[in-house]
Amino acid sequence: MDASVLFNVFIFLVAACVVVPLASRFKLGSVLGYLAAGILIGPFGFGFIGDATKIMHFAEFGVVMMLFVIGLELEPAMLWRLRRFIVGLGGLQVCCTSILIAAIGISLNYSWQASLTVGMALSLSSTALVLQILKEKSLMQTPVGENAFSVLLFQDIAVIPILVLMPLLALHDVDSAAHATNIFSDTAGWIQALAVAVVIASVIAAGRYISPHLFRTIAKTDLREVFTATSLALVVGITLLMQLVGVSPALGAFVAGVVLANSAYRRTIETDLEPFKGLLLGLFFISVGMGMDFSLLSKYPVVLPLAVLGLIAVKALVLFALARFFMLNTEHRLGLAFILSQGGEFAFVLFQFAGGLKILDPEQAKFLTLLVALSIATTPVLMLLYSRYVIPRFMTVLPERDFDNIHEQNSVIIAGFGRFGQIVGRFISGQGVKITVLEKSPDQIELLSKFGYKGYFGDATRLDVLRNAGAATAKLLIVAVGNIESCLHIVRLAREEFPNLTIYARARNRRHAYELHKLGVAYFKRETLDSSLRLAQEAMVFLGKTESDMQYRAAQFLRHDEATLKKSFDFFDNERELVSFGRLRREELERILQEDIEGKQS
Repeated sequence: MDASVLFNVFIFLVAACVVVPLASRFKLGSVLGYLAAGILIGPFGFGFIGDATKIMHFAEFGVVMMLFVIGLELEPAMLWRLRRFIVGLGGLQVCCTSILIAAIGISLNYSWQASLTVGMALSLSSTALVLQILKEKSLMQTPVGENAFSVLLFQDIAVIPILVLMPLLALHDVDSAAHATNIFSDTAGWIQALAVAVVIASVIAAGRYISPHLFRTIAKTDLREVFTATSLALVVGITLLMQLVGVSPALGAFVAGVVLANSAYRRTIETDLEPFKGLLLGLFFISVGMGMDFSLLSKYPVVLPLAVLGLIAVKALVLFALARFFMLNTEHRLGLAFILSQGGEFAFVLFQFAGGLKILDPEQAKFLTLLVALSIATTPVLMLLYSRYVIPRFMTVLPERDFDNIHEQNSVIIAGFGRFGQIVGRFISGQGVKITVLEKSPDQIELLSKFGYKGYFGDATRLDVLRNAGAATAKLLIVAVGNIESCLHIVRLAREEFPNLTIYARARNRRHAYELHKLGVAYFKRETLDSSLRLAQEAMVFLGKTESDMQYRAAQFLRHDEATLKKSFDFFDNERELVSFGRLRREELERILQEDIEGKQS
């Protein structure tokens, strides 16, 4: 293998491993990290890798694989449910944005052909970027996520008519190389449309009737690598087929994914392709960063930043207005406007295509490419601002329910009545002991009342709520909240204000248990210890051990583990001593259990 290829691969991997975790550490997201890595290693950074064009062509396959995997997660019923937003919101967004940008271009004395071409290309947003951000921020199943996906899906479909329309806008003879991969480029439009329909229908038919038998045959070989190779071959084959008839490869892959969404092998295919998708998407964003020609910034120091801001403003305003027309609330309108305000990866392809058609000159194509790349880089920052400032603002203007007035004074107070607190409360109240339940989620309080449980809406981290609940006269406070910081805050508050109140607490892990111990909590219990140990005990019984013997061994293990935890508190902040102590206690536990086995056998 060529050493230069290995060096390039090494540079890509090192850049991703160093820069992306730093970006994630500062809450900037992986996409901005990949872009930054590309800028650093590219020709306009440290220059480790010189040519980003070839890498971009290869990396675009990551977008294709992403849309195939997304298609696998969807079903035709969901697409039908979103049809109003796909066709309506998506169609209007592409048309309105294209017309508005074209009008701006014409007003600046550019030809209407070039203005319309640029308008159509810039109307598209980055599918790879947006879906990655939605996934990272867990917004995919929200109204913002579903509507953004609907718009992106229409945009991917719109690539086909845009590619068909652009040769009609050509001012000169069409460069034959631009159509080299499309076998129907020289035929009538209706023939090409018929060919596209036949190919898509063939993909749907093959996915529905042939692929189940194919994957069943491959699965019988019991060779996972063959199944992975078949999945990759499927995506590559569909990509090549779609390119031959002039269809967006990403759209074809998406259609194939939707067709296979009901396949029995869907999860296996998705699992096999996920690592490749992630790596190729990372490579795509790195190559975008590498392709940023920052020399144009010195050439257009004012025009280029203004163009980026103008693109973001135009797309955001169009999306905000259309979202209002489709009856979305202000929070969701802002989210949709922020996340789809950038240019898209297909714009790089369209600008190159337009250059081949002589609609754009090379300088314009380079300028517009950097414009799109810079707009892509702004989106993670915009979404960070949206998450940090917009969402909390709209959450705070929602009508808040006042905390309940507590009219009873019981000996036991339980703070937090989720899955942990409910078990504790049900057992104690079942013995005839009255409890006062504090829960800060009004939805949880409403749910409890439906099942006949009485709880009070109140935040136990507030002193007035604890006083109102009778903490000054109660015997026991059980802190069962799931959030570690909230739990420790309640414990500190109760210890300072109600020194005679005994505190029992739920511990999430060993570190949380240590913090509770330092605060002087009388008793704490790690939430998963008993259930995990019980499952292990039942597993050994299933494997042939006697139930009584496993109960004895489990009790031994529990005593040893709790004793070990308490002894480790003496040096819990010294990692080296803690690790050494943990190893010694593990060996001791294994010796105790083994000696017990040998003693019973003798």
